[in-house]
Amino acid sequence: MLIHSFRLLDQIVLVASAALIIYFRPEITLRGGPPVSPGNYRIADTIGVLALALGWVGIFAYCIRYKADRFVALTAQLRDLVKATTLASFWLVIVSGLFSVKSINTVNVVLFWTAVTSAGVVSRLLLRVMLMSARRSGYNYRFLLVIGANERAREVVAKIDAKPELGYKIVGFVAENSEEAECFLAGEDARGDVLGSIDDLQAILKSERVDEMIVCLPVESRFSDIVKVVQHARDLGVVVRLMPDLQDGSLFKSLHLEEFDGEHVLTLFREQMLLQLLAKRVVDAGLSLIALIVLFPLLLVVAIAIKATSPGPALFAQDRVGMNQRRFKIYKFRSMVIDAEERKKELQHLNELDGPAFKIENDPRITRIGRFIRKTSIDELPQLFNVLHGEMSLVGPRPPLPDEVKRYEWLFRKRLSVKPGITCVWQISGRSSTTFEQWMKMDNEYIENWSIWLDFKILAKTIPAVLLGRGAS
Repeated sequence: MLIHSFRLLDQIVLVASAALIIYFRPEITLRGGPPVSPGNYRIADTIGVLALALGWVGIFAYCIRYKADRFVALTAQLRDLVKATTLASFWLVIVSGLFSVKSINTVNVVLFWTAVTSAGVVSRLLLRVMLMSARRSGYNYRFLLVIGANERAREVVAKIDAKPELGYKIVGFVAENSEEAECFLAGEDARGDVLGSIDDLQAILKSERVDEMIVCLPVESRFSDIVKVVQHARDLGVVVRLMPDLQDGSLFKSLHLEEFDGEHVLTLFREQMLLQLLAKRVVDAGLSLIALIVLFPLLLVVAIAIKATSPGPALFAQDRVGMNQRRFKIYKFRSMVIDAEERKKELQHLNELDGPAFKIENDPRITRIGRFIRKTSIDELPQLFNVLHGEMSLVGPRPPLPDEVKRYEWLFRKRLSVKPGITCVWQISGRSSTTFEQWMKMDNEYIENWSIWLDFKILAKTIPAVLLGRGAS
């Protein structure tokens, strides 16, 4: 009931704020401009407000979790609120344009966003203070049964005890087995009762008052036990929370429950930043096309110079491994003699890199003009065609050779989960002076922290790195 009332309060605040700025806003004088007068009543304005209200219901339902979840942090609530009020403000701009609501201008939109955001923050803070006060006083609390009698369970319970405002009372612990129960009770900081093992869970739920269960079992070794707990909870309508001890905290970040032909599918690691990926592709295609047009005279001159100074084609095509191990032909200006690939085995003992990649600072296969275009990275420019075609991106891990991939360690293969790029963190961090392991670590960190803004930063840093020739050979 409280949650539905809160949802209704948000919508009332939105409509009231819109009505106030349209009909009752006092006259405001903008610096250097004429006074902005309050809006006059029109039927179109009222229809617009109705359209706004319908859109706002959908926006707030999508952005804000109207659930009685005690574990949701205040920062998460406020972040969702700001996202919702910002989208609601954009919707106000769109609807006012469609219905020609002349009284809506930049000042109105700023006032609207400020009003609804402030009201939302205040209402959430007041509700949180009221609930926290009630829970600290012993009201509105829930009985929590901890599944697991191990170090992880101790950690979780200690954190819950440190926040009495959450309103939980620990019923006790359920051990995996009798041996675990004995070890747990023998601990110096043991607290609460071990009520039995997982085999006794059904009997425990019959005899004890339990509102929620929190599972602190290792997923990899106790999956069947977790399933059993969930089944018992489902039968009784008890809330279950999973807090496994995961070394990799990102394991469940991308968890989605989807449907396929009437079946439920639990999906992990599905890409969530679809809009950012779309933006990345648009940027890649747009910038690569512009660069090819602008740099066409340079490309032509370099191609002619290569043909004039050494036998063989101007372009060099080579098999590389791209996203999800898809092979493609990468294009570069030829900077080596025509039989460079055949001579590579002869020079393998001179390799200066400590991994499967191959690099020699004074490679005898490099031509005179090749040394210049490699130093200035001009030899990489034809890869703009790969970017335009969609096989590569402007920013991403450098595409490896098939032979290199065969010798990758397991964790190095993560760099094959994204599109390869012309430039990357390695490219702007010394290139040849970086060890292979550092290179792989940079690529993995890029993938973990990727955003469109990170790409722009790398692109901006690539220009001085290329001009100064840092690490190039």
